Amino acid sequence: MSERQDALEPPGLTIGISGPARRSATHRLISLGLRLHGAHTHYIRPGSKTDVSLLDGLVLSGGTHVHPHRYGQQPQVTANYDLKRDETDYRLLERAEDLAIPVLGICRGAQFINVFHGGSLCQNVTPLRMNTRHRPLLLPLQTVQLVHTSRIGRLMHSTTIGANRIHSQAIKQLGKNLRVTALDNDLFVQGIESTGHQWLMGVQWHPEYLLYHAGHRRIFSHFVHAARARKLERLERQTTMANHQGE
Repeated sequence: MSERQDALEPPGLTIGISGPARRSATHRLISLGLRLHGAHTHYIRPGSKTDVSLLDGLVLSGGTHVHPHRYGQQPQVTANYDLKRDETDYRLLERAEDLAIPVLGICRGAQFINVFHGGSLCQNVTPLRMNTRHRPLLLPLQTVQLVHTSRIGRLMHSTTIGANRIHSQAIKQLGKNLRVTALDNDLFVQGIESTGHQWLMGVQWHPEYLLYHAGHRRIFSHFVHAARARKLERLERQTTMANHQGE
């Protein structure tokens, strides 16, 4: 292969997927959604010391509830908490934002992004639902309204989509430097994104269970595309700095 051909080859990508100690089918599906678009994946367990600077993107996956002390509350429901994972996700997200690498939050991950930015959560949405029944839905039977000018609105090519629903908590007070991009029929937040330059998106549903749907696959493809673009920016900056040092 010539140097010219090699220069045209897209760089390899490594996406970190943060999850619980035991990897499940959910995380394998997330990995599949990313690998379908050319990314390699690295699973990150609670307590891991993964060097985020070696990653090109970060997925905060679903799982146990974020501990309420993270947003100044006491537990109001009986739930499993994983303090080590909360601590690990905080460190990962803090470093990812420092480096401005793309971040995708899924369910708990979206909630954690909101808490990280100073927001809070509603610990139990079940008694607050008026227009929808609170039951788990793996199929895309939940109606979600999207802000058409948002990233998720543009990539879905529609302002109304079907999504699944597995969560019992939801974003309450919105964190700083975030905006709401999706709502369900009870006006619970279903999507958020950064108001800054970083590609930062959170969705309350689980697109990894909906890979058979082109719209939900595009969440992963746009994320991988953003990770590739950010990696090229970082490589170009490193090359420029190296050239200046060599002068």
